[in-house]
Amino acid sequence: MQTLTFAAIFFVTWWLCLFIVLPFGVKTQQEDEDGTVLGTTESAPARPMLVRKALITTVLAGVVVGALYFANAQFNLNIEAISRWFE
Repeated sequence: MQTLTFAAIFFVTWWLCLFIVLPFGVKTQQEDEDGTVLGTTESAPARPMLVRKALITTVLAGVVVGALYFANAQFNLNIEAISRWFE
C-alpha cells in the first residue's frame, strides 16, 4: 500500500470515527447545573471535551486502519477480492 493511499484511508477513517465519537458523554447546558451561557441555546454542549475526543478518534482510527492493513497484507483482502464475493 502506498503512503499517500494509506494516509488518505486514515484521513477518511478518522473523520468517520470522529462522527461516531462526538455524541458520547455530551451533557447539554440545560442538563448542567451552571445554566445556559448567554447567546447560546440550551441544547448546546456544556463541555464538549474536543481534545479528548480527538485523541480517542485517533486511536480508534489507528486500530481500524491497522486492521485493514493487516487484512490486506496477510490475506490479500482488497476491493477486487471483495467484489469477487458478490459476482
